[in-house]
Amino acid sequence: MPPAELVPPGQPALTADALLAAPRGRSLCINLLDDRLAPPGRRARRAWLAAVGAAERGDGKRCARKLGQCVQIADLSVMPFGSGALLAGLLAAVGIAEYWQEPDAEDRGFAGDAARAALRPVAEAVAAAAAGIPDVGWWTEPADLSRQCCTQFLDQHPSPEPQLTGTATLVRAWLADTRDDERSAHDRPEDPAASFSGRWWSSPANSGLPVTTRGLPSLGAAGLVLVENELGGRSARCWPVAPREGARVYEIGGPDRWAELVDRYPLDVSTSRRHDWWRATGLNGRWLIPDYAAAAADWDAIHVSVAGYLTTAGIAMPAGSGARTMLAGWDPDATWWLNDVLFFTSEPEAWREDDKAPWRWSRAQ
Repeated sequence: MPPAELVPPGQPALTADALLAAPRGRSLCINLLDDRLAPPGRRARRAWLAAVGAAERGDGKRCARKLGQCVQIADLSVMPFGSGALLAGLLAAVGIAEYWQEPDAEDRGFAGDAARAALRPVAEAVAAAAAGIPDVGWWTEPADLSRQCCTQFLDQHPSPEPQLTGTATLVRAWLADTRDDERSAHDRPEDPAASFSGRWWSSPANSGLPVTTRGLPSLGAAGLVLVENELGGRSARCWPVAPREGARVYEIGGPDRWAELVDRYPLDVSTSRRHDWWRATGLNGRWLIPDYAAAAADWDAIHVSVAGYLTTAGIAMPAGSGARTMLAGWDPDATWWLNDVLFFTSEPEAWREDDKAPWRWSRAQ
């Protein structure tokens, strides 16, 4: 059984404060406001472009003032966000996530205290929608173990068929490879500002471990569309799977849960992440990620909810004694499986890109 102190509590509610404190949460709010002001209208568009321009110049006061005008024009109290707009905003926020380079000038400008205060009504509207709209209620939910799917993209950059067994070998190989990379990174420049890039993710990406997302009523799997740094796949298979009864899933619904995971199973990657994460956060020092091989002794899987992703990804947070950690390269609602507990429940479904469909994907004929 997992240690008592790590038994997941109930999923926390999504709050405006948590959204505004995180780069992906702010990106969602910014994309929603931009979309609301997109229809033709001189006053609305002028105010939005002025806010963006001020953010890019680092003029925090003008940015906040113009953002306030934009929020007033958007009139969220009369016209709250619908599920379609929220999902489109989420796709945009996920699609521009980058942890190997500096935040752009616009992103830095919107991160200031004054800009965040001006964006608060947008964040509050998102939090209210997540609590009250059924189509986005799953953003704060734990992994739906009855509707899990592996996503296999087929063209351009094809991925292999999912393998549900042999995870013990795969997670040990991931650990050995990560340690080898950390050792070899000692030959890289010590200056964090040096022009050098390496591994920037904190997920067990490229390990071969199975990763799943939930199936949705109008989509084979959330993993078809909620993909960071996506490579433009146009066709895919969604493989329905389920875990054995009693599967132990560690739930990450916010930054504290990620930090707790890293504290319990720390793996030092300071040298291999030094350059990329300094560019992403401006911070240098010790960096930790979870040791997934150690975590596998207590947990069968680790799930990051959409709310957990929006409020955690890209934040440099304390972990361990004087170290930091960051959630990077982990898609929203993705569950990585560390033990052989999954089985296929039916044949895979074929899906294809379709610009006319609500999620831009439809079942292949």
